[in-house]
Amino acid sequence: MRFHSLPESKRYPESEEEYAIVLDRYNTVLDELFANTDVFVVTVDWSPTPTGPAGHPTRQTLHPEGIRWWTESHQDDPDPEFRIHTRLYADRRRWHRGCLDELLRAVADDALAEVFVADTELRHLHHPYDGGADVILATPAERDRLRDLHKDWLSSHPAGL
Repeated sequence: MRFHSLPESKRYPESEEEYAIVLDRYNTVLDELFANTDVFVVTVDWSPTPTGPAGHPTRQTLHPEGIRWWTESHQDDPDPEFRIHTRLYADRRRWHRGCLDELLRAVADDALAEVFVADTELRHLHHPYDGGADVILATPAERDRLRDLHKDWLSSHPAGL
């Protein structure tokens, strides 16, 4: 399911009041999913080589605890200059409201992309992006309950996007 970060599906915050709304919406859903539990926080960067260097200074600054977890090499382009290696960095921490605010603010500004938070059993996933967050839950009942709690944050588009 997809939640929008700002009223009327506005994509980017332009004032501190709008940042407060964005962070409140992100944190409210994250609290509902992960309150008082451990979570994995995952960030991503890319480079033209499999081993480094880390290519995204914002990611390094905002997620220094992240340990390189996985490298996915995309070798389908015949030109080696256009091959990309996606590196995922993860850490495990106790979730509490506000613990990711700097990272979430960077996501809201599109200064950092491809972030997700998951419970340690990988049954609930929160993927924030500039403009909202996608949430994947283990059951339709969980999805429906969360959707019903935040109907005003859903898209008015028929496809829910």
